[in-house]
Amino acid sequence: MPGVRAAAAAVAFLTRVPVGRVVELDAADVARGTALFPLVGAGIGAVVGALADALAAPLSPPLAAVLAVGVGAALTGALHLDGLADAADALGAPTRERALEVMRDHRIGAYGALGLLFDVGLRVTAVAVLAAHGDALRYCACAACVARVVPVVLGVALPYARTSGKAGFAAAAGPLGTAIAVATALAAAVLLRAWPLGLVPVAAVALLAPVLLRWLGGVTGDVLGASAEVTEAAALVLAVALT
Repeated sequence: MPGVRAAAAAVAFLTRVPVGRVVELDAADVARGTALFPLVGAGIGAVVGALADALAAPLSPPLAAVLAVGVGAALTGALHLDGLADAADALGAPTRERALEVMRDHRIGAYGALGLLFDVGLRVTAVAVLAAHGDALRYCACAACVARVVPVVLGVALPYARTSGKAGFAAAAGPLGTAIAVATALAAAVLLRAWPLGLVPVAAVALLAPVLLRWLGGVTGDVLGASAEVTEAAALVLAVALT
C-alpha cells in the first residue's frame, strides 16, 4: 500500500526506528513520505515533551530537559544537528564553492561546534521552562511538527545547489505533498492550542529562501536539515514567551 510505505519511509528517514528492516523502501517512497514529515516530527516532539513533563517533578526541570533532549537526539540519530554543524562551518567559507566543499567534510570546526552548543543549550533551556509549567508535551510536539515543514517547502521552492547528486528529498514532495505538509503543520498548531507557532515556519522560509539563494544558489541536504533545527529552536523560544 503506497500510503503505508510513504509513512514508513518518513519514519525511516527522520528517525532511527528500524522500519526499513521490515518494509523494503525506495526513493519513490521517500518522495511520497515528505508530506508526512511534520506528522513524524510531531511524534518526535511528543516523545521529548512527554519525557520532560514526566521527569520534571522527580528530577527537576533542568535535568529532565537535558535527558529529554538527549533522547530526542538519539531518536533522530542527530540528523538535523549534523546538518546544522556542517552548515555553520560553511558560514566561514569565502566563496560558494568552498562552502559546498566544507559541507561535504563532516569534521566539526569552530563554527559548527559553536552552532551546536548554542542550539542545544537554547533547546534545553526552553524545554526546562516549558516542563516547569507542565507544557512541554504540547509545545515540543508543535515545535517539532512545524519545523519539519520548512525543509519540505525550501526543497520544492529552491534549486539544488550542487552540480551533481541530489538533495535527498529536495523537490520530491511536489505541490500536493507540500500542501499536505503545510496543512498538517498548521492544523497541529491549532489543535495543540499553540497557533502562534504556526507563524514560525512562515517566517523561516521567508528569511532563509533569499539567503540561501544568494549564499549557495539553492539548497543542500545539510542546509535543509539545519533549517528544521533552527526553526524548531525558534518555535520553542516563542513557546516560552507564550507560557
